[in-house]
Amino acid sequence: MDIEKSINSTRQGFEQSFQEEDFYNKQTSDGNHLKLLLDLVNPKESDTILDLGTGSGYIAFPLSELNQKINVIGMDIVIDTLERNTNKAVEQGRENLEFTAYDGKIFPFRDGSLDTVITRYALHHFPNIEDSFREMFRVLRKGGKLVISDPTPNINDTVGFIDKFMQMKKDGHIKFYSFSEFKEMLEKSGFRFLFRQDTFIRFPRKNPTQYNKLFLEYDERITSGYEVEVKEDEIWIKESVLNMVFQKV
Repeated sequence: MDIEKSINSTRQGFEQSFQEEDFYNKQTSDGNHLKLLLDLVNPKESDTILDLGTGSGYIAFPLSELNQKINVIGMDIVIDTLERNTNKAVEQGRENLEFTAYDGKIFPFRDGSLDTVITRYALHHFPNIEDSFREMFRVLRKGGKLVISDPTPNINDTVGFIDKFMQMKKDGHIKFYSFSEFKEMLEKSGFRFLFRQDTFIRFPRKNPTQYNKLFLEYDERITSGYEVEVKEDEIWIKESVLNMVFQKV
């Protein structure tokens, strides 16, 4: 895999998505899910928390509201979006919130300098995910917390249908991982599993007719679990989401 090409594809795709903010928020917003993730972070005073793959700051902004004495850093590869986030944070007087860009590979932080890393709906775009897990381990302090929220394949989808579906939008989607895959990779990197709660996300994609041929290639037993529904010019699909907490040991 060409890592640089994959990262650039993701950057371009998401810069465009974040400019279409109403549609993107329609895809991913869920107040109950947001509360779950904030509860899993559960920051203590003076904690430094990294929101990895922050995007439009969906996690970073409400996280910074929880306690003025914590420090929140939103990091991503989408430079234009991060500039808009920074301007918004300044306008709102969020002195405990900052945004920083990185190259999609190396985290610009000292060893053991962070208390928590949270990442939401981002890891399936990481072409070098195990390297990124090692970076997360490096920058977290001993006992630090890693909170992950990412979609996972339907239990009947053992042939990668959902990855083919997601890759039709050219935004650098790589792979949705199962819980066992996440656990194996993270334990290999030095993390210990603490908690898991499954939720669901249901979101739209534009231009449903382009997906018709793909559905014909797969058995209905595999695709039916995603509860696909076509509404006018959108196709809706339901996915399971893994919400997990790991700890650096």
